[in-house]
Amino acid sequence: MCPEGWSILSSRRALVALGLPLLVTGCGFRAMHARGGTQEDAQVTASLAAVKIGLITERQGQLLRRRLEQSLAPNGRGLVPAKYDLRVGFGYGVEIQGYNIYGAASRVRVTATANWFLFDVGPPPREIARGSERALDAYDIPATQFFAADAARETMERQLIEELSQHILERLTMYFRAAAQGAAPA
Repeated sequence: MCPEGWSILSSRRALVALGLPLLVTGCGFRAMHARGGTQEDAQVTASLAAVKIGLITERQGQLLRRRLEQSLAPNGRGLVPAKYDLRVGFGYGVEIQGYNIYGAASRVRVTATANWFLFDVGPPPREIARGSERALDAYDIPATQFFAADAARETMERQLIEELSQHILERLTMYFRAAAQGAAPA
């Protein structure tokens, strides 16, 4: 008999939720950003912490740079010497999607693009990886509520920056994991 408030279905879901991690580890799955663990994980973490990020222009670029620094070395770079140089170009594309009855824009869609290049810092520096990440989001512009429009735009910008930094971090992690395994990076 199930405890009060529980059903057979919820008991099965709980068992599946508890057993799922055991099943996926058996087939070689592991968290991409796992800190610690195997020697390979330690090597990937050390490589990520050794990435220096070049300056990115504009306010949004500075926010992206700060977010990348926090993601690559959550505890700070400390005394880790830079072995890699990440250079990021950042830009926005804006598309008006709606108009109010007075002809003013009422909805805006923004496409953020980050083209990145990873160099080793040895003489001479050579490009070892590159990528282009893209994120889309939109926000509404209320007719007479200017503060609400500014708040919506700032929220959308933060979400785009977070998404782009996450994509770049994932691609760098995959590159360093492949390098740690001795596979030719893609």
